[in-house]
Amino acid sequence: MSTKNIAGKTVEVTEEGFLVNPEDWSEEMAPELAKSVGIDELTDMHWKVIRFMREDYQSKGQIPTVRRIKNVGGVPTKDLYQLFPDGPAKKAALIAGLGKPQGCV
Repeated sequence: MSTKNIAGKTVEVTEEGFLVNPEDWSEEMAPELAKSVGIDELTDMHWKVIRFMREDYQSKGQIPTVRRIKNVGGVPTKDLYQLFPDGPAKKAALIAGLGKPQGCV
């Protein structure tokens, strides 16, 4: 594990840039994390997904899947792929300060 300064806070991250401790995350970090995965601007729809993922993780104890984001979070799969190209669950989890979702290569 290494450390990284994100939005003025030093946090532990994995080799792929995921926060080791989701509790270290703040909304101020999200834009920097988004840029690190090629997303220049976070829209209201991005925030809907990010906030859903954090709330669902806190209540269920696991990172929500694309299917759960679609069915429970109310964001169609097609929209998820437009918001978070090339791996919506992985990119959204990283931006939301969560770990790498299971099943992501």
